[in-house]
Amino acid sequence: MIKICNFIAKWMGLLVLLVAALSLLAPTTFSWISTWYINPMLGVIMFGMGLTLSPKDFKIVLSRPKDILVGCFFQFLIMPLLAWGLTWAFSLPKELALGVILVGCCPGGTASNVITYLAKGDLALSVGVTAASTILAPLLTPLLVLTIAGTMVNVDAIGMLQSIVYVVIAPIVCGLTFQKYMPDITKKLTPYLPAFSSLAIAFTVGIVVSHNASRLLSGGVLVIIVVMLHNLLGLTLGYLASTALRMSRPKRVALSIEVGMQNSGLASSLAVLHFAAYPLATVPGAIFSVWHNISGALVAKLFQRSADTEG
Repeated sequence: MIKICNFIAKWMGLLVLLVAALSLLAPTTFSWISTWYINPMLGVIMFGMGLTLSPKDFKIVLSRPKDILVGCFFQFLIMPLLAWGLTWAFSLPKELALGVILVGCCPGGTASNVITYLAKGDLALSVGVTAASTILAPLLTPLLVLTIAGTMVNVDAIGMLQSIVYVVIAPIVCGLTFQKYMPDITKKLTPYLPAFSSLAIAFTVGIVVSHNASRLLSGGVLVIIVVMLHNLLGLTLGYLASTALRMSRPKRVALSIEVGMQNSGLASSLAVLHFAAYPLATVPGAIFSVWHNISGALVAKLFQRSADTEG
């Protein structure tokens, strides 16, 4: 069973891509599942994150405040600005622009830690920035969305704050509590968590894509290009910005991946909860979920090879 789980986790990008393609070409495969299930599934993923975090991960935030602060600053500056710039440059329709902005204003994705490990980056820094940006998200994500998209649509910043607390922070706290009081069960569950999270992400993508298949097929090429550029420019600028600060190679790799990989599931969830009048706003998050897992795997290989060459 563990071998199967490792196989699923290893090929997460391909799994997500296949599910996205299936739900796009045959929407009825997933369209019978209500979008209501997106939030519980994201909560389960966050609960799993809580199970894998430990007190030492939070000590990293305190022991390396400068690196963590720099990572969070890059995260909440580069991606929101890129989202704003790309939606303006490509003159995206309001609904799609909103979705791209939501992706840009979300914290880093949990998959970034796995990719950083594979890329031989600074894993401790990656975990610390993911944890810190997630904690800051209830405040910064609604504030950034309000600032950037507030002129286009009505943004309920307080409602978004509450949603992030319920969907992200509360499940992580529950996971940490479960880990503390039931360590033996947690140890048994841990080997299965990456595969379980991969399946949850794949199903989330399937639900979102299937419910927006017709819209994607009719006008998806432009937004796919924008989403790919958003991710690739984030990876590049994260690396260049940390290079400008003369950080070590492992730190540059970690911050590149942290900046470029977003919690796009949260973006889709917020779109469903708070922007139901703009159904296309869920689409960029769905596309980003597929693409950043693919680009992350490719970037990990690239960084891995460069590390081996330097070594």
